[in-house]
Amino acid sequence: MRMTPAVIFAGSVLILAAVVTIVVVLPFYHTNQTKPSEIFRSRTAAEKAGRRIYINNGCVYCHSQSIRTLDWGIGAERIAQAGDYVADRPILLGSQRTGPDLSQEGGEHPDDWHMAHFVNPRYTSPLSIMPAFEFLGKKKLENLTAYVQSLGFRAADKRVKRQEKWKQRAIAAYEQGPVKNVQWIHDHLPAPWRKLPNPYPTSDAGLARGHKVYQDFCMGCHGPIGDGMGPAQPYLYPPPLNFTILKDRGVSGGILYYQIMNGITGTAMPYFKKHLESEKIWEVGNYVAEYFINQSDADTDDGGIDAAYEP
Repeated sequence: MRMTPAVIFAGSVLILAAVVTIVVVLPFYHTNQTKPSEIFRSRTAAEKAGRRIYINNGCVYCHSQSIRTLDWGIGAERIAQAGDYVADRPILLGSQRTGPDLSQEGGEHPDDWHMAHFVNPRYTSPLSIMPAFEFLGKKKLENLTAYVQSLGFRAADKRVKRQEKWKQRAIAAYEQGPVKNVQWIHDHLPAPWRKLPNPYPTSDAGLARGHKVYQDFCMGCHGPIGDGMGPAQPYLYPPPLNFTILKDRGVSGGILYYQIMNGITGTAMPYFKKHLESEKIWEVGNYVAEYFINQSDADTDDGGIDAAYEP
């Protein structure tokens, strides 16, 4: 075959056609064959408006929406599927994980937590580097919250309903006064945890570590002196727990551990079992007990879980 201009032109066209078919046509065809996943549903008007706000403010630059098999954070119980994204234009998978993945964020927190978080992320997450979005105004923040609460679709809807159910009960308990409120919170713990003492002895080093954890995760809601008057407090109802009222109420190390680990659904108190290792939870609990409740069981020898290494 002679390499005439006509042959070169025809070959170039064939190569271009092959590339377009492989890169554009076949993916487009396969994408249009994708069926909605079992959790998919259409979004409401408020959720669509919130999604536009999410896109316009570049949230996708730091937050992905795709749980992988190797992930361990929030939402990692469900691996992302193609059918989750059939209605998304554009698809906001994201590649940066500067912030947590949000693909299953809906229902992880109640609405008031999100409002405080968007106004200033340091209110709820003191170590956050996320910018504040108070400038958006209340209506846009409500729409943005609606969108974030929709992430996870039907699975998120179940979590949101769970938050709403327990929020009503938490508010009712709070409005009965501090004694009834504390009793309601503690009554929902498994009985063995209520009597379990902190297994780690109190030490200056342990209290210093607990103080650091408290500053990094707790101070925005509970305040620097543990009275529940942190900067997030004006946005939250029921408000964060005032630790200083807990003295002589039978608060064991196990109670503090269980509540820090699992959170209190319906309130702004999130779970920290995917953020903190076991000893950090024990030590921040002991810091709270020592400095705010003035009553710690960390030096008792009547039970607990011995660690392999003790000082």
